Amino acid sequence: MLLPPPADPIRLLGLALVLAFVVVGVPASLHAAGAQPAVWSWPLAPPHPIARPFIAPPTPYSAGHRGIDITAVPGADVLAPAAGVVHFSGPVVDRPVLSIRHPGGLISSFEPVASPLKAGDAVSGGQPVGTLEAGHCATACLHFGVRLHGEYVSPLNYLGGVSRAVLLPTRSLD
Repeated sequence: MLLPPPADPIRLLGLALVLAFVVVGVPASLHAAGAQPAVWSWPLAPPHPIARPFIAPPTPYSAGHRGIDITAVPGADVLAPAAGVVHFSGPVVDRPVLSIRHPGGLISSFEPVASPLKAGDAVSGGQPVGTLEAGHCATACLHFGVRLHGEYVSPLNYLGGVSRAVLLPTRSLD
């Protein structure tokens, strides 16, 4: 029986980085418990071209992109991705922002979105909650962020856009 060559540390590091990238934004508590996040609806009508993906910062105060930017036209209706209660509605650094608190410690946020809603208003999934304004991207886009217990996670985890990582053997075990 031939034994495989010793593991190459550079190759193992590369594999670890790829796996980390695949699962980035998925809280460890979901993986450990085997839980699946709830599936939400997209906050815009199709299509959903992503102009900029979620990029997890290495530390809470480091640079990153704490949401996804979805290309759309100004004036498009922005929809609640799931039922919840408006957490915040108003300007942040001269941009209109809307945040919705959902069950399970989740908060979704949207900018630039003009909304007639105010904190405490109940919303249902799919309900129009505001209109997209220009100003976030070079071309119009909606910035959609999600926090789980205060930690930013990829919105794609809740939109069904991230497949679960499956580890496969690298050699036969016979």
